[in-house]
Amino acid sequence: MASSARVSPLRRVIRLVVVAIVAFLGVTYVALEGNDVATIRTLGENNNWRETHVWIANAGNGSLWVEAARPDRPWLEDLRRTANVELIHEGATKRWHAVVVDDPEAQAHVRDLLHAKYGWADSWVGMLQDTSQSVPVRLDPR
Repeated sequence: MASSARVSPLRRVIRLVVVAIVAFLGVTYVALEGNDVATIRTLGENNNWRETHVWIANAGNGSLWVEAARPDRPWLEDLRRTANVELIHEGATKRWHAVVVDDPEAQAHVRDLLHAKYGWADSWVGMLQDTSQSVPVRLDPR
């Protein structure tokens, strides 16, 4: 009887840890994928399409903004080689010309737009991913 009493608090702690991990993963998934996510298709080095989920913000002139969280993202490297991309959004696929904008003012502008649009999700992801070196990408219609 004494050994089961010692195991019971341990089981409670394990359950609590598992519930906390599942909750953390669930909130993170909802933050990343839960609201207006598009898929950008870039052409990789081997001429195969690479699909990456991205958040989008309206640039106000028919263009859109997306961002790479870090400058070494593979899809951003694809864009630097070939600027023509496809964006799949709300069931439609459109072709765009991508312009990488390595500019601190543009980065701050895109960060503001994404935070205004995605709110708490942007704040949550910001706790997990440093966006101080994010790279804005403008998508212009082709």
